[in-house]
Amino acid sequence: MITLLHGPDDLLRSEHLATLRAALGPAEMADLSMTWLDGRRTTVGEIRHHADAMPFLTPRRLVVVEGYLAQLRRRIRSGKGKQDEDERDDENDTPENLSAAAQDREQLLAYLPDVPDTTDLILVEATPVPGNDKVVKALKRLAEQGQAALVVCDAPEDRDLPAWIIDRTRRKGGEIEPAAAYDLATSVGRNLMLLDNELNKLISYRGGAGPIRKADVRLMTPYTQEASIFDMVDAIGQRNSAEAARLLRELERDGAAPLYLLAMITRQFRILVQVTDLQGSGLNKYEIGSKIGLHHFPTGKAMQQSRNWHMADLLDAYDRLLETDLTIKTGKLPDDLALDLLVLGLCEAR
Repeated sequence: MITLLHGPDDLLRSEHLATLRAALGPAEMADLSMTWLDGRRTTVGEIRHHADAMPFLTPRRLVVVEGYLAQLRRRIRSGKGKQDEDERDDENDTPENLSAAAQDREQLLAYLPDVPDTTDLILVEATPVPGNDKVVKALKRLAEQGQAALVVCDAPEDRDLPAWIIDRTRRKGGEIEPAAAYDLATSVGRNLMLLDNELNKLISYRGGAGPIRKADVRLMTPYTQEASIFDMVDAIGQRNSAEAARLLRELERDGAAPLYLLAMITRQFRILVQVTDLQGSGLNKYEIGSKIGLHHFPTGKAMQQSRNWHMADLLDAYDRLLETDLTIKTGKLPDDLALDLLVLGLCEAR
């Protein structure tokens, strides 16, 4: 069996490899039938040598080759001014007309159907391999015959991250509230390894005493500035100047740069403009979220916030945001004072 694991997410690649390794049996036995090759330095001959070897004291042999296809593509692209071999119709080329890298690829393509049934050959690539790559095309044909698998290791899109977090928490034996999952997703982003580490920490912190809450995420995760900005805009929409000012102070105390804070406030108001406009068409939060590329949870929150604003007020808020941006960048007022005046002005508007 040949498996291509390609994509940028370290967690998904490592977990898939761990599953394949575990299938070999106890670790002390698995090590005897497992080989790791650095694709930057190995050759097709070496790959074949290790893949053709019989398993020793295990039912299967595991050969992991990291980064081989990436270096192969780099060599082909840089070879003596030729076009990318993937984009050429070179079926009639003789071996003499092919670059050394292209010849290496042809050797690999010729070997792939002959990988022994007792060997799992794993090609690991830290970036996605394009669909027009000849090796990918060959693997897709082999996959139709049950001899290969292509696994894309990439994190879910932003809108799908909260659902991934909820599912991941359950599989770890914990539970997390949807609002907390959203806070964690927006705070950490699409780094699944980091999200997994944060979940382990939060599950240990809760110790089985109920689901992970929004307050737990904000206490234990040092990436929650965006969620606090959401709350600050919520306070502004409710004209709660005291709460909005408190949250602004908290963000500044946590080291958030003034222009970053301004950019995030602007982003939230842009979401409010989009949501307010689309609500007029009678769309629900799922439909609106799909159109603006936002998860339905923050979309629903924005729909609630939009009740405190008329479209004209939101456009006036944009003017204030622009003025504040110019004030900070031209040095007319100290950054913190400019933000204070912005927040108070937005609370008093309308």
